[in-house]
Amino acid sequence: MDLITLSVIILFIPLLGFILTLFAGMKFKWAFLIENVLIVLGFILSVVLLYTKLSGYLDENIVSEFNWINFGVVPFFGEIIVKLGIKLDNVAVIMNFTVFLISMVVHLFSIDYMKGDKRYNRYFAYLGIFTFSMTGIVFTHNVLMMYIFWELVGLSSYLLIGFWFEKKSASDASKKAFIVNRIGDLGMFAGILMLFVTYKTFSFQEIFNAIGAGQLPFNSEFWLTITGLLLFCGAIGKSAQFPLHVWLPDAMEGPTPVSALIHAATMVAAGVYFIVRIFPILTGDALLVIGIIGAISAFIPATIALTQNDIKRVLAYSTVSQLGYMIMALGIGAYVFAFFHLITHAFFKACLFLGSGSVIHSMHHEQDIQKMGGLRKKMPVTYATFLLATLALSGIPLTSGFLSKDGILAGTLAYTSLTGNWFFTFIGFTVAALTAFYMFRLVILTFHGEPKNKEKYDHAHESPFLMIMPLILLSGLSIFIWYTPNPFNADSGWVLSKWVKAPTIVTPESARYSFMVEEPKEGSINNHEEVTFSHEYTHAMHSAHVPTIFLSGFVAGLGILFALLFYQWKKLDADKLAAKIKPLYNLSYNKWYFDEFYNTVFVGGTLAFSNFLRWFDNTIIDGIVNGSAALTRGLSKVSGRFDSSVVDGLVNFMAYFSGFIGLFIRKLQTGKVQTYIVLVIFSLLILLFLFKSF
Repeated sequence: MDLITLSVIILFIPLLGFILTLFAGMKFKWAFLIENVLIVLGFILSVVLLYTKLSGYLDENIVSEFNWINFGVVPFFGEIIVKLGIKLDNVAVIMNFTVFLISMVVHLFSIDYMKGDKRYNRYFAYLGIFTFSMTGIVFTHNVLMMYIFWELVGLSSYLLIGFWFEKKSASDASKKAFIVNRIGDLGMFAGILMLFVTYKTFSFQEIFNAIGAGQLPFNSEFWLTITGLLLFCGAIGKSAQFPLHVWLPDAMEGPTPVSALIHAATMVAAGVYFIVRIFPILTGDALLVIGIIGAISAFIPATIALTQNDIKRVLAYSTVSQLGYMIMALGIGAYVFAFFHLITHAFFKACLFLGSGSVIHSMHHEQDIQKMGGLRKKMPVTYATFLLATLALSGIPLTSGFLSKDGILAGTLAYTSLTGNWFFTFIGFTVAALTAFYMFRLVILTFHGEPKNKEKYDHAHESPFLMIMPLILLSGLSIFIWYTPNPFNADSGWVLSKWVKAPTIVTPESARYSFMVEEPKEGSINNHEEVTFSHEYTHAMHSAHVPTIFLSGFVAGLGILFALLFYQWKKLDADKLAAKIKPLYNLSYNKWYFDEFYNTVFVGGTLAFSNFLRWFDNTIIDGIVNGSAALTRGLSKVSGRFDSSVVDGLVNFMAYFSGFIGLFIRKLQTGKVQTYIVLVIFSLLILLFLFKSF
């Protein structure tokens, strides 16, 4: 079996599971097993695909496409043929493996977690359609097919977030996620249209080749920058980046396994994956904007997570922050490490979300960490796996997060060394310290100390095997050994050095543009595109590796130390500190007032505008219509009276007058010849008399 056929089978297995589970679930309680068996099969085939591609076709990009719609020759465009297809490169097969692994463990975890739910089979069917949609994003070779599956992911996430739609908070969260994502998708769609108008194709490679030949939108690098930023709008929405990050924390209203699948490892990672796919067309200016957005998205949610008490919301804001890390890394040119962090983060963040689900399940759906405590004695396996994933997220040595996060931080230091700009370095290391602090705050308040709610603590117990096994698997993948035998290697192992390479566009010298520069220009390097696309940047990253290890270890250790001082050893009083910095505390606790601002400006503004339109319609439009109707009625009454009085009066007068004349004339029309002769003679006499007078 060739790899394309295998990938097609992998793509449609979840869709088959969705269809069979949905319809069989109406009659059979065991229908959920269909979806679970098919997902396990899909994961096995994904492993086969991964191994075959990386062992036998390491440096090959395997592409298969077919004509989907042939529009023929269109005026001003020429012949237009829309193609769909599959592209298998190392990035795609690694991402597909990640999607199916996370999907499989979430399916298995959900068997016990969702047991007893009245829509049990439907839940697993929804997981299937989501996995199908996500796999389509991973395998596609063109931007149109990407957009189709992009919207399918949005639909399936809407169904899963609002799965318990009888809860108003869940239904509101699903609508919020759907609407906010549509805002970003509008920009993405506009970018796709600009690409199609310029290049008459949706294929990634054909677009790259056209740019390499010097063909740009409207023959301007500026418009290529605009196109790239419009496409990036889709990633802003899907990956919950500033300022469209507000939907992700609310999406925690969905079942916890859904949070692990959609909002930790796969759907939110789709935006980062999309930028990885279109990376070669992003100009230096576009990358700079992307880097800044990523940095802001990393910093703001990290500060919000410091004060949140809902266990899932802390992890949600952590997810937004880490996605910002990845976007920032792509913006400054640390392409490989951004993708590497995407993979490692998927494993340990899914472990954390499923671990939180284990805690919530044990605590009878309690999510407030202020009401927990002491659970490490009751749930030792959950605690151990949660702690290991927390260490990975904090970037502690010997974990996968240390490998990928240090690569990103080394990229920020390299950028600073070449440009003198400390913005990205400051954000990167500050967020690393904040991450370590709020994650260990979460661990300590949840698992350490004395129980805050004795009744729920007494009933707490370790979760069943099907919920524990995924935690063990994912926490195991958070250890460095799966990625490199040497955790302090500057290349961070084979994932970076052998499998994933940053793509470039090779152009003839005559068509070379600044954003395509592969070698630094003469003189000092002070331009963003010259830095991110230069060999000097790569060398600077290697040089920054050792300082990064010590500096990142120091800031992470500092964050952990302060968490211990505040919450474990109680040497510092968090409540007193919060009182001293009340405005900053309130800013963090109230999520920088983004929801309030959006509700006031956009939601309130929309309602106010709609109320104005209603008033305008009722008062002005209806006033004009009603006034016109009244005027018409008045004119019609005047017209009616004029018709009945004047017109009908004249007509009737003429009739009566004619009748009167007729009565008079009738006296003369006797029918007697003698009378007529007398009248004639009498008339002649009168005429003779008249003429004689003249």
